[in-house]
Amino acid sequence: MTGAEPTYRNPVLNADWSDPDVIRVGDDFYLTASSFGRVPGLPLLHSRNLVDWTLVGHALERLEPEAEFAVPRHDCGVWAPSLRHHDDRFWIFWGDPDQGIFQINAPAIRGPWTRPHLVKAGKGLIDPCPLWDDETGEAYLVHAWAKSRSGVKNRLTGHRMHPHGTELLDEGKVIVDADRIPGWFTLEGPKLYRHDGWFWILAPAGGVETGWQGAFRSRDFFGPYEERVVLEQKDTDVNGPHQGAWVRTPSGEDWFLHFQQRGAYGRVVHLQPMRWDTDGWPVLGDDGAPVAAHRRPDLPAQPPAAPATDDDFPGGRYGRQWQWAANPRDGWATQHSADGLRLTCVRSADADDLRKVPNVLTQRLPGTPCTVEVELRLDGAEAGARAGLAVLGDAYCWIGLERGADGAVRLVHRFAEAVADRERDAGHPRPAPEGRARLRIDIGAGARCRFSADTGDGFRPSGQVFAATPWRWVGALLGLVALAPTGQGHAGAATFTRFRIGARAHG
Repeated sequence: MTGAEPTYRNPVLNADWSDPDVIRVGDDFYLTASSFGRVPGLPLLHSRNLVDWTLVGHALERLEPEAEFAVPRHDCGVWAPSLRHHDDRFWIFWGDPDQGIFQINAPAIRGPWTRPHLVKAGKGLIDPCPLWDDETGEAYLVHAWAKSRSGVKNRLTGHRMHPHGTELLDEGKVIVDADRIPGWFTLEGPKLYRHDGWFWILAPAGGVETGWQGAFRSRDFFGPYEERVVLEQKDTDVNGPHQGAWVRTPSGEDWFLHFQQRGAYGRVVHLQPMRWDTDGWPVLGDDGAPVAAHRRPDLPAQPPAAPATDDDFPGGRYGRQWQWAANPRDGWATQHSADGLRLTCVRSADADDLRKVPNVLTQRLPGTPCTVEVELRLDGAEAGARAGLAVLGDAYCWIGLERGADGAVRLVHRFAEAVADRERDAGHPRPAPEGRARLRIDIGAGARCRFSADTGDGFRPSGQVFAATPWRWVGALLGLVALAPTGQGHAGAATFTRFRIGARAHG
């Protein structure tokens, strides 16, 4: 097979592509995932072989209401989207646990996408999935519940939906109550299909770290449904195989993509073979256990590919792999004629807690050991102006440059524990006489990070090892940031060049 081995290994997306949903349109496969409070939201990935994926854009330019997402809300926003293709349009439905169920659509995967439309308002409405029944012309929607907002969980509610996808036609009915199924809890993430005369709901239960994947079927959308566990950890090292999507290839093969929760790495994506047993039930993986490796899908060869990570920031523009921690404002990043990301040292009362800062440009932490490097020049003349490279989560750590009250620039290394409301030194400051530094993070097994920097005399280590931590639902993030303390006037800028993620430099 040109450009690829005859087998693939899981995970096929080894980073935090949480709650994936996948469809096929012609010879192309498209995937979207949760983006929570990051902007732009709703990433759009493309593949021809279900193994090699590239990031082609985002469907959601800004989160609404604008004012609520002007500050970081790391665990809110876009939860568990569903991607569908109907009536020559792409559709994405998602739940915002604080607002309700939204929908957007577009004539092509790269857009233009419509503005978010609120289909059903309410607290705790999550994980919606539509179905247009080609046999009857009817349309339906199923969703789950977040107990943190609604007091309800472990059940799925079904609605009839207007075929235009703009409104629901009834008050809804509980179509699966997992409290009535012995041993089942935290049923969520439903994906709705029609197959072989049945309505199918593929939905996980049991919690993201330890649960299983279920399948439900009924001759009538509103039930009753019978259930079966179709994928679980068994004797593998894939904990909680969970929540994903069924796709069928042009040649008739069936495949299932789902996530595995891996701590600071977030939710990585696995590809499982799928078949139907003699009773008409789906069988995922190796008789219900996740596979570590498998024959590739019967699809045309595609060169090896993965979502981009490296960036030279041509003309000051950042690649589509980057997302802001909140809705961006004009002036955070400046376009110019050369290469390099020029970030304004934004004045902030929260400069000593990066978790509260909206102007952090982030991308996903890779799921394998690696080295992250970037070059930095600090042009901010204001005392306290700073910029650097961070590993962000409930706890965080960053290394970078700061201008002191004496006007000199120093290398600084700081961290904050999950319970701390401000950062403190993680390493001893040292001079950076030219206002430049090469920053490096060596990330080893267990997302253990070792920081070092070169201020003109070679790389020297700084501080103790830092174990990256996730947010509540989100994996740890890499971040670039420029800040200044509160005050008057422009505080200057910082320029980042040659951002690279590669094999570990040492150790």
